[in-house]
Amino acid sequence: MAVHPKQRRTLREQPLSRLFPNMITIGGLCCGLSAMRFALGGRWEIAVGFIIAAAIIDGMDGRVARMLGATSIFGAQLDSLSDFVCFGVAPPIVLYLWQLREIKGLGWAVVLFFAVCCALRLARFNTGILTENQAPWQKKFFTGVPAPAGGILCLLPLIISMQFDQEFTLPPAVSLIYALGVAVLMASRVPTLAAKHVHIRQEFILPFTIGGAFLLVLFIIEPWWTLSAASLAYFASILYAVRYYRRLRDLHAQQISDIAA
Repeated sequence: MAVHPKQRRTLREQPLSRLFPNMITIGGLCCGLSAMRFALGGRWEIAVGFIIAAAIIDGMDGRVARMLGATSIFGAQLDSLSDFVCFGVAPPIVLYLWQLREIKGLGWAVVLFFAVCCALRLARFNTGILTENQAPWQKKFFTGVPAPAGGILCLLPLIISMQFDQEFTLPPAVSLIYALGVAVLMASRVPTLAAKHVHIRQEFILPFTIGGAFLLVLFIIEPWWTLSAASLAYFASILYAVRYYRRLRDLHAQQISDIAA
């Protein structure tokens, strides 16, 4: 059956609103690439800033796509590729150029290992192997540390050094072991809290908003101290998530046992 010219034009054309989320994702990708460019020039603060900007953009594009009704398989794959570059490649490269290259081959091996772990984490997320037939309580958790969080956590040794104006720097061996640990957490099955499924009670909305504004002010005034504290708080949240996950799992198993009885 022949397609009417007007229908053919409709099929070929897409409204700008459907392209906007992909443009945001590409902006995040450019931030990740720019981080490596500034790291090559030894401008560490700007490099870290671009990776943080990429993480913020990564949190925006999906929400914008859902708001505009512009979600697509193409957008999802583009977002995943951008995440791999911005959080699986750029952070370990920045860390390598800053310090890990002093360990030569071992330092580069950590870069490769981190990138592989990030790729495995993203591939598992994309294929949805562990999200099929999930119980409602399981949707409160991610499996492993998400790529944006892992990318920022990877830079913690550099962030600590910058907050002390390079007067205190962790030994390269410590940074190497730390980066390996973050990479393993990304590829692992350790449960972590999924922020998009965290709900805040009505009476806590105002205090939460005030606290968020306070953290933003702290970030503007003391960005490196704030990032260090936020990274440590995230590690603490992993411990909490593991305990919370086990408690919900045991409660769910008990409910099933009671029904069966």
